[in-house]
Amino acid sequence: MEAESLKINEGMLTGESDAVEKITDPIEDEVGLGDRKNMVFSSSLVVNGRGTLVVTATGEKAEIGKIAEMIETAESKQTPLQRKLDSFSKKLGMAILLICILIFSVQVSRIWFSGADVDMTKAVLDALMFSVAIAVAAIPEALQSIVTIVLSVGTNKMAKQHAIIRRLPAVETLGSTSVICTDKTGTLTQNKMTVTETFLPGIENPFSNEKWSKSEQLLIQTAALCNDSYINEDKNEIGDPTEIALILLADKQKQPYKELREKYKRDAELPFDSERKMMSTVHEINEERMMLIKGGPDVMLDKAAFILVDGEEKELTSEWLDKLHDQNEEYSKQALRVLAFAYKKVDQDQQITLEDEKDFVMIGFTAMMDPPRDAVYGSIEEAKKAGIKPVMITGDHKTTAEAIGIQIGLMEESDVAVTGKELDNMSEQELDDMLEKISVYARVSPENKIRIVKAWQRKNQITAMTGDGVNDAPALKQADIGIGMGSGTDVAKDSAAMILTDDNFVSIVKAVSVGRTVFDNIKKSIAYLFAGNLGGAIIAIMFAVIMNWANPFTALQLLFINLVNDSLPAIALGMEKSEPDVMKRKPQKIDEGIFAGGTLKSVIIRGFLIGIAVIVSHYIGLQHSEEMGVAMAFTTLILSRTLQTFPARSNVQTVFGAGFFQNKYVLGAVGIGFVLYTITILPFARDVFHIPAEFGWNQWLIAFGLAVGSVVLMEIVKKIRNK
Repeated sequence: MEAESLKINEGMLTGESDAVEKITDPIEDEVGLGDRKNMVFSSSLVVNGRGTLVVTATGEKAEIGKIAEMIETAESKQTPLQRKLDSFSKKLGMAILLICILIFSVQVSRIWFSGADVDMTKAVLDALMFSVAIAVAAIPEALQSIVTIVLSVGTNKMAKQHAIIRRLPAVETLGSTSVICTDKTGTLTQNKMTVTETFLPGIENPFSNEKWSKSEQLLIQTAALCNDSYINEDKNEIGDPTEIALILLADKQKQPYKELREKYKRDAELPFDSERKMMSTVHEINEERMMLIKGGPDVMLDKAAFILVDGEEKELTSEWLDKLHDQNEEYSKQALRVLAFAYKKVDQDQQITLEDEKDFVMIGFTAMMDPPRDAVYGSIEEAKKAGIKPVMITGDHKTTAEAIGIQIGLMEESDVAVTGKELDNMSEQELDDMLEKISVYARVSPENKIRIVKAWQRKNQITAMTGDGVNDAPALKQADIGIGMGSGTDVAKDSAAMILTDDNFVSIVKAVSVGRTVFDNIKKSIAYLFAGNLGGAIIAIMFAVIMNWANPFTALQLLFINLVNDSLPAIALGMEKSEPDVMKRKPQKIDEGIFAGGTLKSVIIRGFLIGIAVIVSHYIGLQHSEEMGVAMAFTTLILSRTLQTFPARSNVQTVFGAGFFQNKYVLGAVGIGFVLYTITILPFARDVFHIPAEFGWNQWLIAFGLAVGSVVLMEIVKKIRNK
C-alpha cells in the first residue's frame, strides 16, 4: 500500500543478493517471483526504507511455506550403483541357486542309478555340502564391505578437491552424472562486481599511459569520492557491490581510495535516491569546489550540458549525445552494468540542492559485471568432453545469464535461454522436446528448479544440482546428487549430499573425475572377485562334477580365499589412479549393467584362465591322491587369484603401462596374500586346510607356474583386445 525507498533482500527465495526496490503500482502481466516488485515475502529482509502492507498469504500458502512443503515431498533416490548391485544380486542369487540345484540333482542321480552299495544318507549329505561349497565359492561375501571401503577412500580424495561428502553413495553418483545444473552467481562467476570496461570521450585506451589526462584523473576521483562503500580493518568489503567495484578500480589504478578521501574531504552530499537514480558529493579539488555526480546513464545524459573530451570541456552536442547513447547500448547488450560520471563547479558558500543536479559536465562511463572465474572456461570444456551437459539456472535476468553462458562456452549456437515465466507456459511434452537445447534458465522460482531436475530424470539422466539458498533445497533433495555451497544456508546443506567448500564449479568437475575413478575402481574390485569366483567355483568345480572327480576344494578353503585372502587385493584396487580416458568418455547410462564397458569380457577371460590353471593342477594332484589334488587346486587358485590383482588394475593398460610400482597398496596386498597362504601350509595348519604332508616344493612350483602362466596370458589377451 505504501513504499518509501523500500528495498528488500529476497535472496532466500530467489538466490539473488541484490536488494529489490518495492513499488505500489499494480503489475498487470503474470511475472516470476523475482519480478513481483509490488509484493513482499515472508523470510525476506528489509534493508532500506519503510512500507505498509496487506497480508495475502501465511503458513504453507506463503512462498517460504511452499518451499518447505516441496522439501518434504521431494523424492530421495537410490544411486546408480545401488540400483545396479540390487539388480545384479537378484540375478546372481537365482543363477547360483539353479546351479546348486542342478549339481545336487546330478550327484544324487549318479548315486541313485549307480547301484553301488553306499550309505545313501551320507552320500546325499556330501552332495548337499558340495552344492553349498559352490554357493560359498561363487558369492563374494566381502563385496559389501569392500564397496563401502572404496567409497570411503573416495570421500577422502574428494575432500582434497574441496568437496565434502555427506552421504557415502554420492561419491559414485557424481561419477555417473550426465547433467550438472549449476547456479551462476559465485559458482560460475566470482561473486564480485568488477569494472571491466571504461569509456572516456577522446581517449582510446584509458589508463594505458603513465601520465593521466584530466578525464582519467576525474573519473577515478569521482568513482572513489562519490561513494559510500569501504573496506574495514578485517579486509571485509562493506557497502553496495557496485560501489565496492569502483573503490577497487581506484586501488587497482594505484590511486588508493583511502588516500583520495583523506586528501579531498566530503563537504556535502545528496544521497542516492531510486527516483532520481543518482548521487552527488561536494569536495575541494585543486582549489576548486566541485560537485561530483554518478548515476544511471539515461538520467545523467538527459541532464548533462557539457562533455569532457580528453580533458577539454565542450558543449554536449547531439552528435556526442548519440555517441554516448550508442556506447551505453553496446555495453547493455553485453549484459554489463553501466554507470555514468560527471562533475560541476559550485560556489564556495553554495548549499547544494537537487536543483543543482543539472547542466553538469559528462566525464565518461564505467561498465562492470560479475566476471566468470578464470578456471571455469576450461572446466566447462572438460565437462562437455566428458559427455556432461552443464546447465545454468539463475535468478538473474535473462540477458545477463545468456551473456555469461556464451562467454564461458556453456551455450552452443543452437542452444536457447528460457525464463521462469516461459517455462511455466510450457507443457511437460514441450519441455521434454526442448530440454536438451536449453542451456540457461533465468528468473526461475523454486518450483521451476525442481521441474527442470525432474525433466532430466525422466530422460534417464543422472542429474546433479547446485544451490546455496532455501529456495534451492527442494531441487537439491530431488536431484540424484544435490551439491550445497559451503557459504550457503543450513537448509540447503542439509538437503545436499555433497558440499563444496569453495563454491566453485571447477571443483565439481574435479569431483566428477574422482567419482568416475571411484566407480571404475569399484568395478575393478567386483571384476577381481567374480573372475576368481568364476574360475574356482563355477569352472573348476563344475568340471570336477562333469568328470566325476572329487571336490577340488573344502568349504573352509573357499571361505578363507573369499573372506581373508581376496579382501585386501580388492580394497587395494580401490586405491588405483584414474584411467587415462576417465574424462574423455561418456557417463555410464542409468540402465547399463555393472559389468558393462568390457568388464564382463575381462571377468570371463580371467575366470576361464584361472579355471584352466586350477583344473590342470587338480588333475596333476589327483594322479597322486585326492588329498594332493585338493591341495594343489587350492594352492593354484589362491596364487592365481592373488596374482590376478595385477591385470585387474586396468582393462586397458598392461601392468607395466599402468606403472608396476604406482599402486603400492596392490604390492602390499599381494605380499600379504602370499604370507596368508604360507600360514595354511605350516605344519600346525595343514590338517585344518587339508594339505597332506607329502605336499612339497615340487607341487608348489607346479601350482605357482600354472598361476603365473594364467596371469601372463591375461595380460597378453588384454594387449590383443586393445590393439
